Amino acid sequence: MTQNLNLFQGILFPSNSCFYYCPTNTLMVLQHKSCSYNRKCDNLQKYQGIHSSLPGSWKLIDHVEKCSLQAQDAYVHDGGELDAFPHIQTLKVFPKEELFAKVVMVRFDSTILLQKQLDLKTQVTSAVSTIKYLFEAGAKIILLSDWSMKINSKLPVVESVADFLSSVLQLKVAPSRCISNFSLSKKEELAKADILLLENLSEFKGELANCSKFAEQLSSVIDIFVNDSFSNSHKILASTVGVPPFCSACVAGFHFEESLCQLKSLFHEKPCIAIIGGGNLFDKATAVRYLASRCDGLVFVGMMAFQIMHALGLHVPLNLLEGGALKEASNIIQLARNRKIPILYPKDFWCTTNDFPKQMEIFPAHGILDGWIPVDLGPKALDEINSLLRDCKEIIWIGPVKFRLPSQVISGASKLVSTLDKLTQSNCKITVIGNMACQAVMKESSFVSDYNMVENASAVWEFLKGRKLPSLMALDRAYPFEIDWNAAYSHPFQPLVVDIGSGNGLFLLAMAKRRKDLNFLGLEINEKLVRRCLDCVHQSSIMNGYFIATNATSTFRSIVSSYPGELVLVSIQCPNPDFNKPEHRWRMLQRSLVEAVADRLASDGKVFLQSDIEAVAVRMKEHFLKYGKGKVSVEDNEESGETDRKGWLKENPFGVHSDWEQHVVDRGAPMYRLMLNKVLLPTPLMK
Repeated sequence: MTQNLNLFQGILFPSNSCFYYCPTNTLMVLQHKSCSYNRKCDNLQKYQGIHSSLPGSWKLIDHVEKCSLQAQDAYVHDGGELDAFPHIQTLKVFPKEELFAKVVMVRFDSTILLQKQLDLKTQVTSAVSTIKYLFEAGAKIILLSDWSMKINSKLPVVESVADFLSSVLQLKVAPSRCISNFSLSKKEELAKADILLLENLSEFKGELANCSKFAEQLSSVIDIFVNDSFSNSHKILASTVGVPPFCSACVAGFHFEESLCQLKSLFHEKPCIAIIGGGNLFDKATAVRYLASRCDGLVFVGMMAFQIMHALGLHVPLNLLEGGALKEASNIIQLARNRKIPILYPKDFWCTTNDFPKQMEIFPAHGILDGWIPVDLGPKALDEINSLLRDCKEIIWIGPVKFRLPSQVISGASKLVSTLDKLTQSNCKITVIGNMACQAVMKESSFVSDYNMVENASAVWEFLKGRKLPSLMALDRAYPFEIDWNAAYSHPFQPLVVDIGSGNGLFLLAMAKRRKDLNFLGLEINEKLVRRCLDCVHQSSIMNGYFIATNATSTFRSIVSSYPGELVLVSIQCPNPDFNKPEHRWRMLQRSLVEAVADRLASDGKVFLQSDIEAVAVRMKEHFLKYGKGKVSVEDNEESGETDRKGWLKENPFGVHSDWEQHVVDRGAPMYRLMLNKVLLPTPLMK
């Protein structure tokens, strides 16, 4: 840590000679093709390897611009972007060493892990892997979920569920009934077992109500929250939405991430056909319109088919119509016509009657007699579906082949699966969504592993409607690109200094010129300022300075975690006071950011805080001391400089002012500065 200890040496220059001038017309230079900056720019890539489209020396700039355009790939419908999936922190990329000895709460999906018949070749594998991975990393694990007798009638109480999970995980899971007295008894029980299972959440009203007190009770003494229940992502629950704000880190588990990736991969192949089952078109109309806007054809195999037929002017018995669905069906048909894509509805049905349920007859779609009720797809309907799907490269099947009355002799779903099986062998990508559709595939298919399956359709319907999923939004954000630090810095293993809210970059640019032995990173939410700063870096051939356009409050941890060297200094200078009031929802210095800084800072690393408003400086200090988990303290030596009677540093210890700081100093107003130091916490060997 000699680099860190000498952080202030050699940079205490007079304040009137410490500024690096960045031209005000730098945005004009972005269009100039003779930029001399060419330092490994070709290596910067978007996440998952998608390269920048701009030539040669402009790829670094394009990389920054893409940060603000990450939702551009989402299709626009109904006047808004389908941006329901933000970039989030996942367990896969979360530093494994930070899990050791931490208390980790896992919200698992009971509909997957508690099934009577577990198939470890499907989604169960990833759900099990989440828990085993945490166990192998040395974490203390608390499992949490809700369950009912419908999932598994043999699991009525927490003790039987714990035994069942023990057999699935091949690890000892201890039952616990300590939710009501969580913080007191949990510590004692964790000392005896590495994995605890809490009581059934469905027994607590605070779960469905997302009660903040209940959520705080659940999360007491929890360090890290892992959400692995994607099927509940559309719900607002205490265990998925209420708990995250009380934890230092909140990430998606392996199963959650796998489900997310499956949905993100939709609509990538052409031609793409959507098979739409089930009913309630009025509620799902927005989602169906989205499918119509992205797919090359729609096939209706459920009750929605009758609403489409009615809008086309065909005769449909009144008992098969949904209230308010006519207008929505007409809009879907018009959209399909505008895009010149086919809409296929069943041309015939197997029907039965209430009086003679075993009597089955085939009726044409437009000629179903009164008293007869459709229960299955007819042979002509299946032939037409087979014909349309023959040349598809992607098929999305969402919702069951289901009509008004259940029947034991329904074969439409099994025949549909038989058709899809053949297509899987011709490199057709097939995604099946919904419990009944997935069950049909698992029962009838000979190639189950070739399907992508998402058993819970509710969250997917909400996604297709363009709505943001509450439990997804509650997780920590991640920076949406992989950063090639070798391209950003000439020596990427040097100690790192991060300026949060770097503004015009004057502070970092001047520091970078003076300390070649350190790398400097500016995190700024304003993309225009970042582009200016990067242009200054290019023109001045600065090899140890870099800027990223991002909201550091949510992405700091994921960005810094990927850096190969040590983080030795974090500075937060003159944040906007209007955005730092305690009641302001989007204030920069939130608990998650403080905890991330405290976790990632190297031993004996420093945090520099300053503001021209004393109340803001005091609030920042209090936040670090409160949420820093005992890892940071006010520096009590004279290394940083002389202090006034209130403990504020009289001078900037670096001798390098930010742009706003210089403005304040020029008008003779005071600055309130403070240096915090990373505290080395005692380990068991030190006690």
